[in-house]
Amino acid sequence: MQIEEIVARCREMVEEPSFVVVEQWKTAHPGAKAVGCFPVYSPVELIHAAGMLPAGVIGGSNQIEIAYADSRFQSFVCSIVKSTMELSLTGRLKAFDGMVFHSICDPGRNLAAVFKRNYPDLAVEYIHLPQNMASPATLEYLAGEYARVKSSYERLAGRTVRDEDIHQSISLYNRVRALMRRLYSIRSETPHLLSTAECYALVKAGTRLPPEEHELILQDAIAAILRRSSRPKDRIKVIVQGAFCEQPPIELIAAIEEAGCYILDDDFLLGWRWFLEDVPDTGDPFVALAQSYMNRSTYSSVKHDLRHSKTAHLIEKVRQLNADAVICLSAKFCEPALFDYPLFRLALEKAEIPHLALEFEEKMWIFDAIQTEVETFVESMLFD
Repeated sequence: MQIEEIVARCREMVEEPSFVVVEQWKTAHPGAKAVGCFPVYSPVELIHAAGMLPAGVIGGSNQIEIAYADSRFQSFVCSIVKSTMELSLTGRLKAFDGMVFHSICDPGRNLAAVFKRNYPDLAVEYIHLPQNMASPATLEYLAGEYARVKSSYERLAGRTVRDEDIHQSISLYNRVRALMRRLYSIRSETPHLLSTAECYALVKAGTRLPPEEHELILQDAIAAILRRSSRPKDRIKVIVQGAFCEQPPIELIAAIEEAGCYILDDDFLLGWRWFLEDVPDTGDPFVALAQSYMNRSTYSSVKHDLRHSKTAHLIEKVRQLNADAVICLSAKFCEPALFDYPLFRLALEKAEIPHLALEFEEKMWIFDAIQTEVETFVESMLFD
């Protein structure tokens, strides 16, 4: 199969707003449950180990109109909170038996309470992620939090989850994440062979499919990409930073590329690529997951880790990938991203790395203004 066919299949799947793929999985597995995972990071291994399907509920992008949720939230709340509520209010989340949220920001935290109050039959779980990675109690606390969540999912699934079950799920997700790292490596080393819009569709498919199916798709996609023949274009190489939770429409990603950029790295769909190395699949699985969250995971505006500088990570990434510039692409009203931007800006200016700051919303349909702004930025670098 050609890569274009694989990408088209994945894109059709992820742009369908009613989670038909999840319903089809439940039909094929009578009695099995599905749990929706709000970004950024969820311990999907624990859900999968209970025989359930963890699926990303990552807003509605620009595939739905906000007709009801606007009246439930303040005007200054980010789009993903509203569109996720809209999905629920319009019956598009009916395939889910549970939802899991976590402490990434105030609106995300409050959305868990809104779901719990409005949908009493839905198993709503809230994970309290640690806010102080330097504390000696953090590892024990987080391992205990994962054990608590596991018990909750045992009740939802109606079965006992053994350590062996979690180890098997960890091993499976390790293989999937390794394939995604390989996909990103191909994109950063030979961006003319794989566009970021294509890479995004391939990765996002995994937020709706069982990992067993996503693994096969990624294997086929990587093989097809390596058979591709394409010549590099005269473009600048950039890193996109800031879209870790609310996701830009695929058309916006394509517009940035068409404006003259090769995107070497990004923080799109970060929760599904959270671990930089394999999670150990032996020993205490809760400790393994907790240690990996603390020490083997990527930096993010919603991961509170004062042991390492987020700005230093960004500058190091620019140097390692030999990027020409950074595009700070933040969702409108996203406080974590907007709080970090001044820090990134100071660090980039000190390092003399050009950057461009842009804001987006899920519901965007027209990208001419952003594309023109990026084109101007690209031209200023190419012809300076």
